Amino acid sequence: MTQILLIDDDKELCHGLQRLLRMDGFELSFVHDARDGLLRAVESTFELIVLDVMLPGGDGRVLLRKLRTSSDVPVIMLTARGDEKDRILGLELGADDYLPKPFNVRELIARMRAVLKRKGAEASLPLLHLGDIEIHPVLRQVKQKGEALSLTGTEFEILLVLARSAGRVVTRDEIAEACLGRSIGAFDRSVDNHISNLRKKLGPAPDGNERIQSLRGVGYLYIGESQQ
Repeated sequence: MTQILLIDDDKELCHGLQRLLRMDGFELSFVHDARDGLLRAVESTFELIVLDVMLPGGDGRVLLRKLRTSSDVPVIMLTARGDEKDRILGLELGADDYLPKPFNVRELIARMRAVLKRKGAEASLPLLHLGDIEIHPVLRQVKQKGEALSLTGTEFEILLVLARSAGRVVTRDEIAEACLGRSIGAFDRSVDNHISNLRKKLGPAPDGNERIQSLRGVGYLYIGESQQ
């Protein structure tokens, strides 16, 4: 998994992102203040850092300036300050991208992937294999028995999340937050409709059983074990 460091004092946000990013192939570590953030950023090997501007113990922009004296690790800055002056200052200090709070998780993931791709860090993400299904996370391609499948962007995201969690139940809420970028209510069938379309496109597993099982009131389970 791609190793990410999040430096943010919002503990609820950190735990929520850790869970959601793991489903997209990112292993998220976090710290909650500027001092520990700089130490972890310098002493550890992360492929990307997500950095909040307003931190206990210091300003994220000062942390970034210090970090840039010894590291060129990609950095995306988060802040409630969405004005142009702050964005320009953050970029001039060496940030690779800038995302104002509150943000959509899907936008953060898209920006992380874009930055990693520019830096060449995500090019080595391995293929996922699930029986006769092959998923290329970087090219966002799916093949079945060597033939390309035509999936929508959301269908691809859902399949990727389920494939990475193969053998484990993923709740409807987790799928919605990770793939739609929002929570859903009990009567919102968006996830179920995408799953239904995905099943039709994938067809049954080679043994004739359903690839994606429903657990009523809980979520979905991709049967099998993914291999890289």
